[in-house]
Amino acid sequence: MTRRPAATAKRDGALSSARREARPTPSLFDLPPPVQKVSESLGDFAYRVMREALRSGTFQPGEHLRETDVARWFGISRTPVREAFHRIISDGLLATGPWNGVMVAELDAQELVELYAVREALEGTAAALAAQHASKAEVRLLFDIVASEAAEKTDAARLVLINAELHQTIYSAAHNRFLLQSVNSIVDALGLLRHSTFVLPGSADQARREHLDIVRAIRDGNVKRAEQLARQHVRNSLALRLQLQRRTTAPSSR
Repeated sequence: MTRRPAATAKRDGALSSARREARPTPSLFDLPPPVQKVSESLGDFAYRVMREALRSGTFQPGEHLRETDVARWFGISRTPVREAFHRIISDGLLATGPWNGVMVAELDAQELVELYAVREALEGTAAALAAQHASKAEVRLLFDIVASEAAEKTDAARLVLINAELHQTIYSAAHNRFLLQSVNSIVDALGLLRHSTFVLPGSADQARREHLDIVRAIRDGNVKRAEQLARQHVRNSLALRLQLQRRTTAPSSR
């Protein structure tokens, strides 16, 4: 996802002086040092771990990161960290500016619409392929995950994890490695979203109903319906996301 210069300039102008100041992240140094994989270069190591941290929310949108702080966490020199920064900037997940270091990117409303347009296409394709290729074991797992949503419907944090598990299971059930690669880039970008829509009243029940309908269509091998339902689910998710964004950016809520 390519960041638009105009959008970056708009974000820069909106930052307060406090947020412009680069600072170490105390929580960063409380984390256990990541482990490098065998035959993994230091640059690839730093890139992989930082992408995982962005996806999991370890680094928050708008947060500043400095090479020295991240290098210290990794226990490596600054050079591979700088290399990872450049790669992730090109991915659109970090932004540069006049401060010392980089900032975790934030998505504005227009970028959200663009992101969800791609997500809708990929999610629809994944559901359609899953309706064709999902095994009985994968279908059973999908129903089990949906059932767990009902049990945890009051725990927004837990629902985020269950939701991610459900969607990842659908992607896997599509049995298409190229789709999986594409959709994972979208999942990484979704990690930039600051809040979960499950905090909105009724959103958890709505998501569970929609998930159940999608899983039933996959079980029935109804390719067209599975795709339609998955696409509608993403459109509904975008509506909730924009609603949440308006609430969290309103002057009265700051």
